[in-house]
Amino acid sequence: MLIRETPIFINGPVGQLEALYLDVPDARGMALICHPNPVQGGTMLNKVVSTLQRTARDAGLITLRFNYRGVGASAGSHDMGTGEVDDAQAAAKWLIEQHPDLPLTLFGFSFGGFVAASLGGRLEAAGASLAHLFMVAPAVMRLGAENPLPQRCPLTVIQPDVDEVVEPQLVYDWSDTLERPHELLKVAECGHFFHGKLTDLKDLVLPRLSN
Repeated sequence: MLIRETPIFINGPVGQLEALYLDVPDARGMALICHPNPVQGGTMLNKVVSTLQRTARDAGLITLRFNYRGVGASAGSHDMGTGEVDDAQAAAKWLIEQHPDLPLTLFGFSFGGFVAASLGGRLEAAGASLAHLFMVAPAVMRLGAENPLPQRCPLTVIQPDVDEVVEPQLVYDWSDTLERPHELLKVAECGHFFHGKLTDLKDLVLPRLSN
């Protein structure tokens, strides 16, 4: 049986947020997926985001992906910073309210890596417990002291080694400075958008969700 995502709207900080929600029977947890840079055309329908959503689904997780403010049918205009993290927090709040007893995994691709990491820090500071944080080709240059990472959940960073958008060495250097435990997975001969490598991405993520 093919299970399809349901289009929904979530109340966000500056108006409605367009989202796609998938409830799965006997779910093991939940996944929230944050999309790439909206100024460069990033939306929740991005193929890397779609791959992460399907991977989480296949691992038995309820999924939610959403458009930031000013993207698609979401209200407002781009903030390119705190505003998008606020949007992600509203999406996470909605998801947690639907399934308060299930663990939450966060995914972020590119700019969404900055958003997911910042959100994870906020949620942990508020007392929430996260199952895992995945940062895929993350825009680590946007992370600063005002955006602390979550410290208690597993962290997996997946970086294409010929990324033409996020300089791989920036991610490697950032990883070296992290004092918290994490894993850095380098994807050989792979560009930022995982052209021809989406199966490799799924193969890296799926076993880490199934543990």
